[in-house]
Amino acid sequence: MRTALRLLCAGLCLITSASALGHAGDATGFASIAVDGSKISYRLTPTTSTGLTSPGNSTTASSDDIALGELMRKHLSVKADGANCTSSTPQALQLDFNCPATAGELIIRDDLPDALGEKHHVVAVLTWPGGSRSLNFSNAEREARINLGSSDSAKPQHASGFFLLGIEHIVTGYDHLLFLLALVLCGGSLLSLLKIVTAFTIAHSLTLGAAALSWVTPPSALVEAVIALSIAYVAFENLFPRYAISRRWTVSFLFSLVHGFGFSSVLAEIGLPRDSLLWSLLNFNLGVEAGQLAAILIAVPLLIYLRKTTWEPIVVRRLSQLVLIIGVVLFAERIAGAWV
Repeated sequence: MRTALRLLCAGLCLITSASALGHAGDATGFASIAVDGSKISYRLTPTTSTGLTSPGNSTTASSDDIALGELMRKHLSVKADGANCTSSTPQALQLDFNCPATAGELIIRDDLPDALGEKHHVVAVLTWPGGSRSLNFSNAEREARINLGSSDSAKPQHASGFFLLGIEHIVTGYDHLLFLLALVLCGGSLLSLLKIVTAFTIAHSLTLGAAALSWVTPPSALVEAVIALSIAYVAFENLFPRYAISRRWTVSFLFSLVHGFGFSSVLAEIGLPRDSLLWSLLNFNLGVEAGQLAAILIAVPLLIYLRKTTWEPIVVRRLSQLVLIIGVVLFAERIAGAWV
């Protein structure tokens, strides 16, 4: 048991030492690709603290953007029906490609890993008059081929793409998973667990939808800091479980409202396609729920087994203390980052 705890602690510490990519998975950037006749516009938004900046010695944001734009021009390519599209001079990390004619089949290639390293990973949304689709570019997956004239490449693949993006977002979002773990760690009846999960689902669905539709847009720095604070607070409550269980579902609901704004960060970066906005939002949320359910189905049987042992009090206490420390460290990092 001690060995298992040490391994878990080591794993969580490694997670904490990594850059705060909880809402973007392992994505180092987001891209919006728009097709307008024979013109294709590629707009890149690097995520913060990921190393997706120019490799030179630039010290200002504008010079970094210029250097990164040049890398985009050299390492991004587009073909329309087999013919190469020519790229223009990048402007503010937007690269426009001019193709010989309106494309029926589009091939987009991203060789930026050659310049930025093998961790390069961009999540993109491609939109065109006939539909839209989500794409992933990484060191292992550099090329995407899209038939713009086929209805099969529009809505169904696009919807499934947002569903998978939602799953990736929750599964790789360690701050959300830590919050879920802290919520269910203290035990309680099956009814209490159902209330906690239901409150989490309803609350984050409300704010995810509101933020994605631009009804409410709180500052991202504040959202990230409160998410970290929610982890620390729930873990602190776990140290006094007698007073936490009865109202845990209310704590879950209130803090999950903020987590919903965090979930919306990916959609805010890549944008929802106008032609299927609600459909895409629904699929992303369903993906988040599927990922959350998978995490719960893994954690709950282990916690049930733990309750049958004499180790439960010490394990719950030690894990809660560890999660509390992680939450406080994340909170301090995000508050400090907001002031830089």
